[in-house]
Amino acid sequence: MSLMHSLKMVVAPPHPAGRPFLIGGAAVAVVGGLLLGPWLFWPGLLFTLFCLYFFRDPERVTPSRGGLVVAPADGHVVSVAMAVPPVELGLGAEARWRVAIFLSVLDVHVNRAPADGVVTRIAYRHGTFLNASLDKASEDNERNALALALPDGRDMAVVQIAGLIARRILCDVREGDSLTAGERFGIIRFGSRTDLYLPHGIRPLVEEGQVMIGGETVIAELHA
Repeated sequence: MSLMHSLKMVVAPPHPAGRPFLIGGAAVAVVGGLLLGPWLFWPGLLFTLFCLYFFRDPERVTPSRGGLVVAPADGHVVSVAMAVPPVELGLGAEARWRVAIFLSVLDVHVNRAPADGVVTRIAYRHGTFLNASLDKASEDNERNALALALPDGRDMAVVQIAGLIARRILCDVREGDSLTAGERFGIIRFGSRTDLYLPHGIRPLVEEGQVMIGGETVIAELHA
C-alpha cells in the first residue's frame, strides 16, 4: 500500500452523519479560542479531529466478479458460527452461518451491502448496550436488521448492532430498495458490531480474528 493511499484512508471525507459532531466541536473550539481561552479551545479542537477520523468514509474497490459476498463492515471477526437470524426478519428458524464483525472506535463505521440484492424487510429492535464483542450482543443489544433477497431467490441478512458506547444506528435505505455489493447503506456511531447471516448452504471463507475491510474483503462465494 502506497503512502498516498494510506493518507487517503485517514483523511477521507466524513460521512454526513458526522456533521453535527464536527460543527459542534468546531464551534466549541472557536468560542473557546476567541472568548473563553485555551481550556475550552483544545478540548473542542481535539474532539473535532477525533470526529474527522471516526466518521471518515473512504472509497472502496469491491471485487467485480459475480457471486461474491463481501464484508458489510470494517473490523475483526469475533465469531463464525451457526445461528438463527433475528426473528423479526421472518427468515425462519433454521440456523445458518453467521459472521460477526466487531468495530472498535478506530475502525471505519460505514456499513456496506454484502451482495447485490433487494431490501425486503427492515426491522429495528430496542435492547441493551452490552460490549459488542460479546456473543450475546447479537441477541440482547439494540439492533437494526435488514433482509436481502438475492437475484437467484436466496436470502441473507445484515444486522447493525449497537455497542457499549454506540447509541445511534443509522440506516439510509428503505424496504424495496435495490443495493449493489459494496454500496453504503448506513453507519453506526462509535463502537459497534455487524452480523452477516449467509444463505442456507453457503459456508464462510473467513476465520475468527481475521481483519475485514468493508466492501472489499470476500467472506463467501454464493456459487460454491
